[in-house]
Amino acid sequence: MTCKQLHGACDMEFHSETAEEMMEQSKAHGMEMAQKGDESHLKVMGEMRSKMEGMSEEDMMKWQADFKAEFDAVADDE
Repeated sequence: MTCKQLHGACDMEFHSETAEEMMEQSKAHGMEMAQKGDESHLKVMGEMRSKMEGMSEEDMMKWQADFKAEFDAVADDE
């Protein structure tokens, strides 16, 4: 999956065996880009942070389940 597919800002590709590993890679990439001051990544990270602040625990669990289903669908296509 790419950074953009993960609601990020670029075409960096991530490869992993599990959805959890994919989330960790994406998070590490986002942090690296933020440390470099990349404006496009900072913008989408701010938007994501704002969206997540308003989520209930139930909403967060649904978001994670939806991401896992999307990851599994992509993995099945390969």
